[in-house]
This record gives sequence, C-alpha cells and structure tokens, in this order.
Amino acid sequence: MNNQLSNTRRLLTLAGTVLTQFALGSVYTWSLFNSPLADKLGTPVNQVAFSFGILSLALAVASSLSGKMQERFGVRNVTIGAGLLLGASLLLTAHADNLTMLYLFAGLLVGFADGTGYLMTLTNCVKLFPERKGLTSACAIGAYGLGSLGFKYINLYLLEHVSLEQAFTIWGGVAMVMVIIGGLMMKDAPKQQPTAARASSEAVSQAKQAYDYTLPQAMKTSQFWLLAMMFVTVCMSGLYVIGVAKDVGQQYMHLNATTAASAVAVIAVFNLLGRLVLGVLSDRIARIRVLALALVVCFVGVSSLLFLHSHAISFFIAVACIAFSFGGTITVYPSLVSDFFGLNNMTKNYGVIYLGFGIGSFAGSIVASLFGGFAATFYLMLALVVASLVVALTIRIPGKPVEHTNATEAGETSTSRISTDP
Repeated sequence: MNNQLSNTRRLLTLAGTVLTQFALGSVYTWSLFNSPLADKLGTPVNQVAFSFGILSLALAVASSLSGKMQERFGVRNVTIGAGLLLGASLLLTAHADNLTMLYLFAGLLVGFADGTGYLMTLTNCVKLFPERKGLTSACAIGAYGLGSLGFKYINLYLLEHVSLEQAFTIWGGVAMVMVIIGGLMMKDAPKQQPTAARASSEAVSQAKQAYDYTLPQAMKTSQFWLLAMMFVTVCMSGLYVIGVAKDVGQQYMHLNATTAASAVAVIAVFNLLGRLVLGVLSDRIARIRVLALALVVCFVGVSSLLFLHSHAISFFIAVACIAFSFGGTITVYPSLVSDFFGLNNMTKNYGVIYLGFGIGSFAGSIVASLFGGFAATFYLMLALVVASLVVALTIRIPGKPVEHTNATEAGETSTSRISTDP
C-alpha cells in the first residue's frame, strides 16, 4: 500500500474527486438546453446541438493536456482553475446571442474546463489507491455519471422556474463551487514505489511487472495503438447509440415513440451498472480480460440491433448491453493503461488514448450520414468490436522500454518497475 500519504489525506482526496466529478458530469444535461437555445437564437435545434459535439472534442483534447498542467501547477490549482473556467464559460453561454459565440463558450470553453478537471483528478486519485484501482475508478467515474442524473433534475427545475440566462448562471455557479471545494480537498499522488502484494490473492497470482513508460516511449509500442483502437471502438459504439437511441427505436426498430423513449432510462441504469460491476471486477481478474468481457457484451448488443429487428425486447437488450459495455470500459481503461505503461505517467499516456472519446463521438454520426443511416454504422461497429475482441484476447503487456540511458538505468531501476494487479 502507498504509505507516503496518510489514509485520511487519501480519503479526503477521494471525496474531493467524487465531488468534482459529480459537478463535471453536469455537462451531460446539455440536451435539456437545445430547444430553449434554438428558440432564443432562432436557429434549428441540430445546429445548436452541434455545440455538444464540439464540447466532447474539446473535453478529449483538454484531457490529453491535463497531465502537463498537473506537473507544473499541481492537481489542486489546476482543479480550482478548471472550476473557475467552467463557471465563467457557463455564465458567458448565458449571454451568447449567436451560434459562433455558442460554439466558442459552450463548446470550446466548457469542454476544455470539463476535460481539464475530469481525467487529471481521476488518474490522480487512482494513483493514490494502487491496491484498489478498479474500485477507485468506479467511484470517480460513477460520480461523473451520477452528476448528469442529479443535475438533470436541478437544471429541469431551473428551466421551469427561471429564465434561460439565469438557469445557465445558477448552474455555472453551483458547479464552480463544487469543483473548487473538491479541488481544495485534493493532494497530488506521490511517485509510486515498488510494494508488496497489494490486491486480492486472485489478482496477485496473475500479476505481471509493468515498467513506467514516458508518453514518447509508450507511443512507440504497438500495444499503445491497439489500446487506442479498442477505446475508439467502444466509445464510438456507446456514444453513437446513446445519442440516437430514441431515433433508432422509432426509425430503425419501428417502435412507438413512448417505447423508444424508455431507452433513455435503460441506458442510464446499465451505464452506471457497467461502471460499478466491471470496475469492482477489474480488481479481481486481469483487466484486459474484463475489457474482453465488455467487448463480448457490446458484440451481443450490436448484433441485436442488426439481426433482431422490430422487437422491443431485443431493442432494450441491445441498448442495455452497449451502455453496460461503454460504462464499464471507460471505468476500467485508466487502470488498464497503468497496467501496460505504469502509474507514474498514467495521466499523460491515458490522456492521448482518451482522444478516442472525441473521435468516437463524431465517427458514428459521420459514417451514418455518408453511407445512408443506422445500418452502415452498426456494421462498422460490429467489425471493430470483433477486431478489438481478438486484440483483447492476444495482446500482452510490453517489456522494458527500449530508450533507457545508462544513467537512467542506474538512477531509476528501483522506481521504474511497479507491481500491477491486472
């Protein structure tokens, strides 16, 4: 166990991370504001909704840069800065009077603020609990998911009782205060040291040695790009289906509007369930096997969409499987990356892989628009899931990084290898 910080300080950091993640998850209530903003700006809803695509991409880019910011300023200062930017961005969004301003404030700035805080606080917290990486990820990412649910009711109440501008201002103020308080509770995780067995005996029996790879070293391995490909696959499947579930139900599965709309609740439940179940499971068996399980579940879901048409039960099974796989995968992935490339540079290494979240958020829609609807995207998803499953069953943790100077060998041998609990 990591003894460089007291248990009290580690638990405070965990609590601060959960509070911060809950507030950051509020951005996933964005669809509630599409129609009111479209009415205010006098533009079609689909043009307003594009701001969320920009937000997702900015979130992914900011996540890839947050490791550098943490190295320079520390997790507390960067988190506080992210909270201030989030509040200011939502305040500016309240006064946006054209699409360009909306894309800038609600898309780029809100997305950048959210991404800066999201990945950095998550990976910092995981590093503090190396013996329970999966459970820690489940707590943090679960809070992010619950934030979208909690703020759904907050923002619905605001939209019903105050003006649109006031709703954005209050949302921004509440989220900003929560992030700042969470940031004040955090401490940076110290460099990891070799430790004795620190997970369940079942996980330890499968443990392998992982070296700390820098980002350039990790990017020179085939494993890095294979992990990135699998992440894009699951993100594209999850984000696309979650975003158009109601439309798929009505237009593709030929269900009535009420039945199709029930998919939203199914997705919320199974997304959270996937985070909790696979997150906890990943502390007991090899995480790459947990990912393989998630891909099998995703395969069942996509196959149901393609080959079992016009049945409400098959539709709900499909969206439940895809949501479960997506939620579980994004929970397990930070720890999975650390299993392959070490804990000390996890924020930067996972940050680049996390760009796949932004790519995935666009890819499904682009394929559907270019090749004629849902079926083309579903067939691509199925092919990628099969390819990813083969990779998950055959990939191996890389050995020692090639680029080690003699000085590095002499000075870092004792700290470059860490025990993992895959």
